[in-house]
Amino acid sequence: MDLGNYKKRVVITGIGPVTPVGIGKEAYWESLVKGKSSFKRIEFPGRDMSQYRCQIAAPIEGFDLGQYVERSKHSKYFGKTSQYAIAAAKIALEDAGIQFERHDAETKNPHEQKCEYQLKGIDPFRIGVILGVSVESMEILEHYHERFLSRGTRGISPFALPNIYLSAITSHVAQYFTIRGTSFALSTACASATHAMANSFLQIQGGMEDVVVTGGSDACLTPYVFGGFDVLRAMSTRNDDPQRACRPFDRERDGFVMAEGAGVLVFEELEHARRRGARIYGEVVGFGMTADAFHLTEPDPDGKTLGKAVRNALETAGVHPDEVDYINPHGTATPLNDKVETKMIKDVFGKKAYDIPISSTKSITGHLMGAAGGVEAIAVVLTIEKGTIHPTLNYEFPDPECDLDYVPNEVRKKEVRIGLSISAGFGGVNSAILIKKFEDSRSS
Repeated sequence: MDLGNYKKRVVITGIGPVTPVGIGKEAYWESLVKGKSSFKRIEFPGRDMSQYRCQIAAPIEGFDLGQYVERSKHSKYFGKTSQYAIAAAKIALEDAGIQFERHDAETKNPHEQKCEYQLKGIDPFRIGVILGVSVESMEILEHYHERFLSRGTRGISPFALPNIYLSAITSHVAQYFTIRGTSFALSTACASATHAMANSFLQIQGGMEDVVVTGGSDACLTPYVFGGFDVLRAMSTRNDDPQRACRPFDRERDGFVMAEGAGVLVFEELEHARRRGARIYGEVVGFGMTADAFHLTEPDPDGKTLGKAVRNALETAGVHPDEVDYINPHGTATPLNDKVETKMIKDVFGKKAYDIPISSTKSITGHLMGAAGGVEAIAVVLTIEKGTIHPTLNYEFPDPECDLDYVPNEVRKKEVRIGLSISAGFGGVNSAILIKKFEDSRSS
């Protein structure tokens, strides 16, 4: 992969985590370093929970969109995926030092939806929004499907269909903040957010945008989606011990814990960030994307295609494997993923693999599905900023096939200059992104 013609540097100037363990960077980071998870038994109202093998998850409790933005006329129809995305975007844009003003102009068209905010000092045609999502607003679809079965079309709201499109998530964010550049959502299962960030990276490097709001959002905790993963036997069944359920790389691991939320970052062209005096968290320097072409739900057991995605990230960045200081893995706690991912890391990094700290954010947050790559990239950003690596929780019983340094159970101080985030999804879609501590090279 040759990106030699692309000269623009891409930096990260804002982060917006909306997670079960904390909303905003301070609360989120505190939970990561303290190893504070929020796994609990859940119930779906009106559903017999005994039908589910897994009965634990990591929901966001008490979320109110109105705490983060002024509600619009139509926001009551938004699904949780869009609501999380809007809140995370607001937090990330504010964190980037981008100011807002209310957009109070009256529209002459009664059918036109008014934008709620305008970004001050940002050309609306030079900022885009690219977000990853696995499934949009399933709670809306499931609700209206049941009403359709009992009442026919009379039971369907005219707002139902538009709000279950994948594009609704980016349309809502764009509309809220008057973003008029590139706007699209993409879905590559649990790799969605990382694929979105890779595309955002290319948009800025190619000169198409100055700023991109990117990452992912997902809210899959619905009876149908949860049930689908349950019958796949992908989730942990430690129902009587939720806090110890998610056990990445541990010999006793039995699946992930489903979570919900969003992880949104502001990617920005370096000179644009400099002109407005933005604080720079780090630089995006490389990415890789591949497809296993193997199986819809299982990774290729030799891990070579996932490894190629990682190698591509290193090559586009011009980074030698020995320079990587930290890996945030996919780390789902499923028996197959963790074994394959460990094998891949050893193949790519050789003997160096045993010296690289690896910690699974999912052991704390749970698996945010299409948003996972976003919250995990934020974890890498904060790891670089803080010089601290959060632990992998619940690593108690070593697995001979998972024999690397997973930073078990306790936080670790370490200077990190280059961090790697890895994501993989159903269908064998793989992605990796490389984030580097920002180094000003104006004098070179």
